[in-house]
Amino acid sequence: MKVLYFGDVFGRPGRDAIKVALKKIVPAHGIDFVVVNGENACHGNGILPEMAQEFFDQGVDVITTGNHAWDQKQIIPFMGSSTRVIRPANYPDHPMFKAPGRGSTVVESMRSASTGKSLRLGVIQVMGRVFMDALDCPFRTAEKEVEKMDHLGIACILIDFHGEASSEKQAFAHFMDGRVSAVVGSHSHVQTADERVLSGGTAAITDVGMTGCYDSVIGVKKELSIQKFLTKRPVRYEPAEGPGGYGCVIIDIDESNGKARSILRLREPVVTL
Repeated sequence: MKVLYFGDVFGRPGRDAIKVALKKIVPAHGIDFVVVNGENACHGNGILPEMAQEFFDQGVDVITTGNHAWDQKQIIPFMGSSTRVIRPANYPDHPMFKAPGRGSTVVESMRSASTGKSLRLGVIQVMGRVFMDALDCPFRTAEKEVEKMDHLGIACILIDFHGEASSEKQAFAHFMDGRVSAVVGSHSHVQTADERVLSGGTAAITDVGMTGCYDSVIGVKKELSIQKFLTKRPVRYEPAEGPGGYGCVIIDIDESNGKARSILRLREPVVTL
């Protein structure tokens, strides 16, 4: 089984880059599942239902989000009805104030024509707590979500860890080693070069990087970001304009036991539409 995961899609340049990348990568690598972090798809803040549907129409199986999950209020009812858009599972949950959406999902794929059988992939998202909002513990939450999938007989599981601190992401990957197929980091928009398969068979990378305009500061117009650092005054960020590129990983998983065989990191700063 091969899973293709794209890091944070930022604005229109990122959405355009996804279209090109899917047409190029999916057939070339025999991809079975596509997972996209779409929390910055709408002008850098959240995602709209029509954008989520466009991803699905292009062949995306699951959309993860993060701390910008609900920046666009229109997505809330869509998340309630869709099983394929997820938010961090460790948002505090209370019967009176239940967090919209879900923190995990299971999807099936018939893309693998060679086997003639359907494949199942579990996708979970949790968010870190270092330099982020103080949510419930991502480590314990992930354990509970994985236990649920174990009871369903789901062997292949990918976790999107949406976090700021590299140390927290790496600690989490080692904590989950041998219990899930892959732990991929998102949120920083900067790709790290530490992809590896851990001793227990879990593929890991601290951050997959951004899918968007690379002539920017993490997707934002560079002039605006520089202005904020120089003046320390409020600046309204706007997505950078220009050609987009992508950051992604391809994870090869042994579907019989859920162990990762390999993880391949890809980064193309500019794609031709």
